[in-house]
Amino acid sequence: MSLTLAVKPTIVDRVVPNSLAADIALVVGGASLTALAAQLQFMVPGNPVPFTFQTMAVLLTGAALGSTRGAISMALYALAGLILPVYSQGSQGISVLLGATGGYIFGFIVAAALVGFLAERKFSSNVLKMFVAYVLGSAVIYAVGVPVLAVVAAGGNFSKALEWGLYPFLAWDAVKAVVAGGLLPSAWALVRKVKGN
Repeated sequence: MSLTLAVKPTIVDRVVPNSLAADIALVVGGASLTALAAQLQFMVPGNPVPFTFQTMAVLLTGAALGSTRGAISMALYALAGLILPVYSQGSQGISVLLGATGGYIFGFIVAAALVGFLAERKFSSNVLKMFVAYVLGSAVIYAVGVPVLAVVAAGGNFSKALEWGLYPFLAWDAVKAVVAGGLLPSAWALVRKVKGN
């Protein structure tokens, strides 16, 4: 018995014809979903990091599109924000990428790749596995975002960065992981019912 799992198609591969045009549309769609989710946000006084639905969009994009398309989609989102107001609060420009929340945006690319990698190994058809994938994806976003926040906005104070950029978001991200964790498995069940396998 092999310890490696065979790569299976993602849910999108089961419902969208395989073509370069479809891949481009899916990548642009994932970036657009993330841009839209970034505008659904609210601030907490004294905290420079907004609460958004962005991470949910990032993780869903990775799970639905797979590792490569998911990562490219988030890279497109990061690049689009250099000239378009797609970041949270309608912000844009290199100053955002190099600012307090820039690390989180770079973390989106890695997180989408990781969640996509796990989805390609059938994590997306099981609620518990998908929840674990989202938790791991969120951890990656924080692992990249919090150190950048510490350097850029907290004067190198890692404890302050954790206070601003991690602790307030744990419960919020847990709720999003539970919701998102149920979406893909439910969608897989529907696809199987429609396709008959």
